[in-house]
Amino acid sequence: MFNWASLDYIYYPVSAIMWLWYKLFAFVLGPANFFAWALSVVFLVFTLRAILYKPFVRQIETTRQMQELQPQIKALQKKYGKDRQRMALEMQKLQKDHGFNPILGCLPMLAQVPVFLGLYHVLMSFNRTQTGFGRLGLSVEENSSIGNYVFSATDVGHFLDANLFGAPLGASMIQTVGLGAFTEFDRVAVIIVGVPLMILAGIATYFNSRASVARQSPEASANPQTAMMNKLALYVFPLGVVVGGPFLPIAIILYWVSNNVWTFGQQHYVFGKIEKREEAAKLEAKERAASNAPTPGARPKRKAKPAPGAKPVVGAKPQPNGDDATVDGDAESTAVFEDQATPDGDAAETASPPPTKSVPAKGTRNGTAKKAGAKQTQPNRNPNRPRKRRP
Repeated sequence: MFNWASLDYIYYPVSAIMWLWYKLFAFVLGPANFFAWALSVVFLVFTLRAILYKPFVRQIETTRQMQELQPQIKALQKKYGKDRQRMALEMQKLQKDHGFNPILGCLPMLAQVPVFLGLYHVLMSFNRTQTGFGRLGLSVEENSSIGNYVFSATDVGHFLDANLFGAPLGASMIQTVGLGAFTEFDRVAVIIVGVPLMILAGIATYFNSRASVARQSPEASANPQTAMMNKLALYVFPLGVVVGGPFLPIAIILYWVSNNVWTFGQQHYVFGKIEKREEAAKLEAKERAASNAPTPGARPKRKAKPAPGAKPVVGAKPQPNGDDATVDGDAESTAVFEDQATPDGDAAETASPPPTKSVPAKGTRNGTAKKAGAKQTQPNRNPNRPRKRRP
C-alpha cells in the first residue's frame, strides 16, 4: 500500500510556501476569508513556476533544437530504419554532437507532477474526515484539533470556515463524504463556482497547446508522432480537464487555471526573447557579410601584364594583386622592366644585368650563327689552294 508519509519532503515545502502567502493575504483580508486562501493557492503556483523558470527556458530551447534536427533525424531513420541498434547509436552521436539532451526538455513538466500531488495532498489533509484510499477517517473534533504540516490547528479551522456563497475551497462538486467538517456547504454554490473555473481551465489548456503547436517548424509538424501529440494536446487534454473537474476540489481547479495562465504568459515572453536574439544574430551576420563585400558598382582590379619581351629587373619585388593596374588598362605598371622603350624611341636600361656565361646557340659552331642559304665551309682551309677534282 502506498505510504503518503514517504513524500513529506514534498508536502512540507509546498505547505510552507502556501502558508507564507496565506499569512500575507490574511493580514489584509482576514484569516477565514475565501479569497485569502484562494490567492495563497494562486501565488503558490506562481512561486513554483518562477523557481522553474530556467528549466522552462531550457525546455523551449531543447524543443526548438529538436525541430532543427528533424531533417537529420529523418535521414538517419531512412538509412538505419531496419537496424534499431545502429539507429540508437547514431541518434546518441547526433545528440552528443549538438549538445542535445531530451531529458532537459521534460524537466519542467516532470517537476510539476510532485508539486501537483503535494498540493492535492495538503489541500485534502485540511479535511481528514473522509474515508478511502489515503484518508484517515477522523472525527470532526479530531480533525479540527490537529495541524496540517506547517499549518496550525487554528489555520485548519480557518480553512474549513472559508467559503464563497457556501462553496468551500476544499470541496468538490460530487463530494458526498466528509461534508460535516466544513462550516457551510452548498452543492449548488460549489457547482456555480466550480463549473466556470473548470471551463476556464480547459480553455487555458487549449490556448497553451495551440501556442506551442503554432511555433513548431513544418518539418516537426509533418512527423506522424508529433502530429498525434499535437491532436492530443489540442483536444484530448483540454477535454480531460473539463471532464475531470467535478472530481477535483475547487482549489485544485484554481491551481490548474493559474498554472495555465502563467504558462501562457511565460511562453509568450520566452519565445519573444528567443526570436529577438535570433533576429539580432541574423542581422549581425548580414552586416558582417556586407562589410566584407565590394563596393556596389565597383569593378574588381586585376594585375597589369608586362610589355612583350620585357624582362623584370633582378631584385625587384612584385606588387600586390589589384594595386598596380585598373580594369581599363590605363594605369602604368609599377614593376620596372629592362629594355622598355622610352617615348623618344631610345632604349633605356634601368639596371645592368649580372654577367652570364655565353652559351652557343643551337645549330652554330664556335658561337657563330649559320646564315640561311650559306654554304658550309671547313675550318683552317686555305681559300687560294686549288681544289682537287675527283675522277
